[in-house]
Amino acid sequence: MVCKRNSLMRWALAAMVLIFSKPATATGNETAERLADRMQQRTQAAVFEQRIPGSAWVIVQQGQVIRTGLHGFVDSRRTRRVDEDTVFRIASVSKGFAGVLAGLLASEGRISLQDPIRQYAPSFRFKASPPVELTIEDVLGQRSGFVPNAYDNLIESGMPRRQIYTHFEELAPICPPRTCYSYQNSVFSLIEDVVESTTSVPYPELLEQRIFEPLQMTHASVGFEAFQQSDNRAEPHLKTRSGWRQTPPRASYYQVSSAAGINASIADMAHWANAMLGHHPDIITPEAIQASLQPAIQTRNELRHRSWRGYLSDAHYALGWRIYELYGESLALHSGWVAGYRAEIALSHQHDLGLVILMNAESRAISELNSEFWKDALNQLSPQVSATTAD
Repeated sequence: MVCKRNSLMRWALAAMVLIFSKPATATGNETAERLADRMQQRTQAAVFEQRIPGSAWVIVQQGQVIRTGLHGFVDSRRTRRVDEDTVFRIASVSKGFAGVLAGLLASEGRISLQDPIRQYAPSFRFKASPPVELTIEDVLGQRSGFVPNAYDNLIESGMPRRQIYTHFEELAPICPPRTCYSYQNSVFSLIEDVVESTTSVPYPELLEQRIFEPLQMTHASVGFEAFQQSDNRAEPHLKTRSGWRQTPPRASYYQVSSAAGINASIADMAHWANAMLGHHPDIITPEAIQASLQPAIQTRNELRHRSWRGYLSDAHYALGWRIYELYGESLALHSGWVAGYRAEIALSHQHDLGLVILMNAESRAISELNSEFWKDALNQLSPQVSATTAD
């Protein structure tokens, strides 16, 4: 189902608030510190009860870091504690960077989000009768129409990105583009062809030039080799019957850099969250933020998400971001999950508040910590929410 007209209008108004005014409901340090205290308690309990090897989280508000939480160790031998500069894989949280980078190029007039993908990746072909076009917005907005996670098995096998594309010649969409939600990694990575064709700069280098370096994300990088070279990296852990088992980092999914290839520390992600909340408009422009957070397709299956079920009233996918509506307010968020790692980011532009959580273990606790934080936060920050939940 395509986005509803009133939802688009609501998000256009929200974007205007973001660009032209300060949040009217942002609270002082006392409330923020109280939220941070509860986050600290919940995370400590989860790490202890589930024996999670290592975790880091950060809360930002009004351009400042309110609290950074650091728990556990980078490896199972406990040779080093997790610190602010410990590098984690952020997996699919990488998609948000791609959406913003596309938004920047669009705001500069270098691309249009309605451009056909074949203009930049002519070798990408698929079955369709009658023939249809995929646009940049279709690719980033997860509305290509292919079976969900098409050819992720080939990504996991280590097949190069462009070689995977050749397999789509035998694949027909299960629904016409722009009519259904269809989460992808291979298809999403076509944005790299768009970027490289437009700028003549490799995608990882453009991320460094336009985002990492200007935002002083000093430990952020792209790719397996860069991760391996870090001397302060969190090692991945998989759950077994006897507990968490450390495993060597895997190279899979790094070949789709835009979809899941970024490495970053919690200090790096604090800079990113503040930039996405509008505090670095000279680097991440309001127009790029607005473009990347514009809903592209409704995702009602998200209403059944185990950590958010019963609280969400609507959900959409934007350009590399999810948009959740709960208690009548909106959050921009995304999660990441790749062998041995979990990551989540969530932002409230209305309250100028953000949360990022990173773990070197595939624990479902991360989603529960994220959702509990926002249920708590919106109860405290919004009088109408408090009244609703009290009833």
